[in-house]
Amino acid sequence: MPIGQIAFLGSGETSLAGGRIFETLAQSHPQSLKIAILETPAGFELNSYQVAGRVAEFMGTRLQNYKPQIEVVPARKRGTDFSPDDPEILEPLLTADMIFMGPGSPTYAIRQLQDSLAWDILRARHRLGATLIFASAATISVGAWALPVYEIFKVGQDVHSVPGLNLFADFGLHLSIIPHWNNAEGGIDLDTSRCFVGLDRFNEWCDSLPTENNTLGLDEHTGIIMDFQTGEGQVLGVSSVSLVRECDPEIYGTGSTVPLSELGEIHIPEPLNAGIPAEVWEMVTAANQPEDDSPPDDVVALADQRQKARDEKNWSASDRLRDELAELGWQVQDTPEGPKLIKG
Repeated sequence: MPIGQIAFLGSGETSLAGGRIFETLAQSHPQSLKIAILETPAGFELNSYQVAGRVAEFMGTRLQNYKPQIEVVPARKRGTDFSPDDPEILEPLLTADMIFMGPGSPTYAIRQLQDSLAWDILRARHRLGATLIFASAATISVGAWALPVYEIFKVGQDVHSVPGLNLFADFGLHLSIIPHWNNAEGGIDLDTSRCFVGLDRFNEWCDSLPTENNTLGLDEHTGIIMDFQTGEGQVLGVSSVSLVRECDPEIYGTGSTVPLSELGEIHIPEPLNAGIPAEVWEMVTAANQPEDDSPPDDVVALADQRQKARDEKNWSASDRLRDELAELGWQVQDTPEGPKLIKG
C-alpha cells in the first residue's frame, strides 16, 4: 500500500478553497470515508471542541457524497482525562483514512504531541495510506522548526525558533512551514504578512535557522498537496505557495506543480515503520487487518449437518441446527448452488 498524501492549507479550511482541497483528497479514498479531527492545537481553549467541530461539520457537508464517518478526537492536554496518550480517546485515529489538525497554538501543539501516542499513531497511519491534512497553526507545529507566532506577535518575546514535531525527518527533509504568508490584516500601518510577524521579523527568524532548512510559505486560502509516490506537490486555491531556500523565495502559483525534489533529497522510510515504536506499529496494523469472513470448521460442520437433515426432510432437526448456527453468529442462505454461510 502506498504511503498517504500530505496537504497543507495556509488558511480557510472551512472556505470554498478548503472544500475543494478536501474533495480532491477524498477522491483518493473509497466511499464510506473515515475522518479523524484532532483537537490538540486548540486544546488549551475552553471551546476547543467547537473549533474542531466547525471543521467536522464543514467536511460532513462538503464530502457528503463520500458518506464520511467523522469523529473529533479530544486529545487536548497531557496529564488530563483528555490526554494524547490515552488509547481509548485515540481509537478513531487507528483506522482513519484522513486525519486533520488545524487552528490553535503551534507551540502548544508541539508540547502536547511530541513523543506522544497520538503523534506516533498519526505517523503510522500515514505510512499505511492515510491522508494527513494540516491547516493554520498545525502547519507550523509539524515542521522541523516552528515560528512561535503568539510569543513574538502577542507577548513580545524576541524572535526565536522552537524545535517542531519534524514530520519530515524520516523522509530526509529539513522543512518548516509558515501559513498566512500574505496576510494583510494590518493594512498600510502594520506588516502582518508571514503569519502576522511581518517580513523583517520573518527574515530574522529565517536567518537563524540551519542552512539546510527549507521553508514553505502558504498564502491564505491556498494549499499544497504532496504526493511522495509521484514526487510532486500540487498547488491549489486562490494564490500561491513560496518555497524559501537560504531565505530566498521562489513562488509557485495555483495550478502549478512543485517537484518535491526541490525540498531536498527525499527517501521513503526503509523499513516502512522506521522511527515508529514497534508496539504502535503493531497496534495500527492490527486495527487495519481485513476481517476474515470464512466460517470456522465447527460452523461448516453444523451447516453440513443441517443440509443433510434437509435432504432427509427432517425439518425439525434442520430448524434446530439453523438456530445453533444463528447463536454462533452465522446465517444460512439457501441458494440454487447450495447453502451459503453469512456472518452476522
